Amino acid sequence: MDVGIVAQKENPRAAALVDSLADALADRGVTVRIDELTADALSASGAPVSTFDTCDIVVAIGGDGTFLFAARNADGTPILGVNLGEVGFLNAVAPANAEDAVLSEVAAFREGTMNVREVPRLVAAVDDWRSTPAANEVTIQGDRRGHGGGLDYTVSIDGSPYSETHADGVIVATQTGSTAYNLSEGGPIVHPGVNAIVLTEMCAEAGMAPLALDPDVDLAVTVTDSRTGSVAVISDGRRPTTFDPPVTVTVSKASVPMRIAGPRSDFFEALGKLE
Repeated sequence: MDVGIVAQKENPRAAALVDSLADALADRGVTVRIDELTADALSASGAPVSTFDTCDIVVAIGGDGTFLFAARNADGTPILGVNLGEVGFLNAVAPANAEDAVLSEVAAFREGTMNVREVPRLVAAVDDWRSTPAANEVTIQGDRRGHGGGLDYTVSIDGSPYSETHADGVIVATQTGSTAYNLSEGGPIVHPGVNAIVLTEMCAEAGMAPLALDPDVDLAVTVTDSRTGSVAVISDGRRPTTFDPPVTVTVSKASVPMRIAGPRSDFFEALGKLE
């Protein structure tokens, strides 16, 4: 059995927890892969996180950002999150309970009884190009926000027009990402038990209200003009890919969901930590 461990970089507390978890797992005959940066800090052998999609379980130690980083690389491998951050929507396990939680999941995997929850991810596409699957949101925006920036666009859903306006951009968020960038732009909070994605326009001149949608809809954003020249498509806030307008960006559910192992976080407790 292989377990990958990804820790928040430059966090001595996270590195120390990795060290103790690795020992406990090795004692039980588990092969452990530690991300390279953390392994360097521990003077141990590391493995590229890009190889963790072949692990049986991945443990993410840090905040929700560490969990999302692990998810981008695990690509469907179940992830257990240990929370060293402030909120903890995705990381449900307290550091003091980490060893028990990880060993419990290892035992459940070996017995074939591991309970894994699946949540959708989103993929943006332009012609033959595909984005990295997003666990939180896909953002379509201009190079610059505010006066003199933004996009002219039309949003269509299942082929029917929904909104045509000028705005800083458009966010399409999963229920997981509804409490992230979507919320800061005035979008609604979606309970994790609700199977929906959310369309939120960013500072639209004459746009529509945020809209909750079935994840299986055909959603397209056709940008006719960008005041700053190009259109940026961004997956979970990372590595924008730019296109020249006019361009149509489709957003759809990824074929491989994000898979979460271990106990559930208390959604409403986590909400209470948001400022």
